[in-house]
Amino acid sequence: MLYYLFNYLQNHYKIPGAGLFNFISFRAAMAFLTSIMISLVFGKRIIRFLQRKQVGEEIRNLGLTGQIEKQGTPTMGGLIILAAIVVPALLWAKIGTVYIWLILVSTVWLGFIGFLDDYIKVFKKNKKGLAGRFKLIGQVGLGLIVGLTLYFNSSVVLQDFYKKSEVTPQLIAEKHMVPVGKTNRNNQDYVILEHKSTKTTIPFFKSNEFDYAEVLSFIGPNYKDWAWLIYIPIVIFIIAAVSNGANITDGIDGLAGGTSAIIVATLAIFAYVSGNSVFSDYLNIMYIPNLGELVIFSMALVGACVGFLWYNAYPAQVFMGDTGSLTLGGIIAVMALMMRKELLIPVLCGVFLIENVSVMVQVSYFKYTKKKYGEGRRILKMSPLHHHYQKLGYHEAKITTRFWILSIFLAILSIITLKIR
Repeated sequence: MLYYLFNYLQNHYKIPGAGLFNFISFRAAMAFLTSIMISLVFGKRIIRFLQRKQVGEEIRNLGLTGQIEKQGTPTMGGLIILAAIVVPALLWAKIGTVYIWLILVSTVWLGFIGFLDDYIKVFKKNKKGLAGRFKLIGQVGLGLIVGLTLYFNSSVVLQDFYKKSEVTPQLIAEKHMVPVGKTNRNNQDYVILEHKSTKTTIPFFKSNEFDYAEVLSFIGPNYKDWAWLIYIPIVIFIIAAVSNGANITDGIDGLAGGTSAIIVATLAIFAYVSGNSVFSDYLNIMYIPNLGELVIFSMALVGACVGFLWYNAYPAQVFMGDTGSLTLGGIIAVMALMMRKELLIPVLCGVFLIENVSVMVQVSYFKYTKKKYGEGRRILKMSPLHHHYQKLGYHEAKITTRFWILSIFLAILSIITLKIR
């Protein structure tokens, strides 16, 4: 909202300094600082409120060191994260863009699902929380909203630059492009062509663009009209998988919050270069108009995670609960889809992936051995993986720090995919 206010003041009254609000870098920095301030100033008050309402974590004794001491620690701390995301995003971003309002809808949607889960656990004394099928329905519902919006909304487009001599009516017709402007680059005239597309980026490959619609090319010349049959189920799967991965990772103090901050900071870099015509041209990546506004949202989210760590770092004064973890994972998935970087998720979100896989392998192997030998056996001492290391005697602060280091390594590896192909 502040963007619109100061843009009006700049255009009508020429107020000195108002032009700063046109710069994404300035608004992103302010969103980050605002988010941290909200986390620190209001976080303590929210924790005290949760304590008065006796919103404490019910700890199931798994034989882990230091586990019983956490009994009664306030949960639902994800409310701190939600407030520290939404308020700065509304203040500093251009909320009229499709990417901002869609990511805000995703944040509130997943936050509500996570809140219901925590509410049932705490106030209804049901340790299972919201039934898995209802969580899945909520994730599928959000996947439909995101998928349909990204597929059908006329503002979600890619822009390509073609030399004026290369642009022909046949090219425009074949690729369903619309000329939207002209520019001069390297002393040559270029035409800017805009088009809808289900293209995404394949990391580590030279010709690194893949169109989901190509999967249906066998059905005839109009196959692109049916691309939603492939695209929307993929969107639903990615949102459900990443949100559940973040949820599983939230098992020890600071792990999910710190890991998410690193991942989102990396996504902010991708949003900045993909939403900037100069950088996208230099790096030879897709140029996505208006995507730069996601940098403001991303930095608000990074600030929210960092501010939350003030209270969640070992020993934790509050847990984020599903209110926070489901939301963080879902937001990461939706942002990656908007940036056409969803195929990079196994690398960038590698910590979420190995946590998820550790649970699936443990459960599958236990069921297999029980059926074959009559007695279930385990590969890990406990799943997910961070509990396995706790069972081995590692302190949870050390486990968290080492997982952060792994996340930083994966983040840097993800960033260099911009040049390694």
